[in-house]
Amino acid sequence: MQLSEIHKILRSKAREKVRMSLAKFVSSSEKVYGVKVPILNEIAKNIQNPDFNLVEELWKSRVFEEKLLATKILGRICKKDPEKTLKLIKNFAPEISDWATCDTLATQGIRKIAKLKQKEIFEFSERYVLSKNLWEKRFGLVLLMNFTKDKTAKEKIKGILEKVKNDKAYYVQKAEKWLKRELSKM
Repeated sequence: MQLSEIHKILRSKAREKVRMSLAKFVSSSEKVYGVKVPILNEIAKNIQNPDFNLVEELWKSRVFEEKLLATKILGRICKKDPEKTLKLIKNFAPEISDWATCDTLATQGIRKIAKLKQKEIFEFSERYVLSKNLWEKRFGLVLLMNFTKDKTAKEKIKGILEKVKNDKAYYVQKAEKWLKRELSKM
């Protein structure tokens, strides 16, 4: 499936009511078609032989659904080249503009390589939580969601959480609470 075909599908599946809802729900998102997430999941699943170039092209669009689709496709192919995946998330992180894309990239985008690249992901997390950029900070926290079931990672996660304990940003606080809630289930 080529980018032009994906654009055609997204335009045909766009609904004004969904666009208005998404614009409110992810208000910091740049542009929105109005396509429901289950449809994006279906598109991502049906792309045969997805590659990293497609992921990059979709991400560059600055359209909410295309960026979200890019993260879902990345999650499908990340095992093909874990190093390339890490390079992409490092490039994408400063361009995150909403919580949904942030959380999807930090979880679904790398879930299949999280254990393999745990050391690097923790390094990213430690760097991002110190960022002045709200979405990078949240991204740094949400990356850690990949390890909340790993008892050996619990203390390291708590150490990183300590670095944001006084942060006043709403979306950072929400990620902090979410992470703490998941850790408490251990």
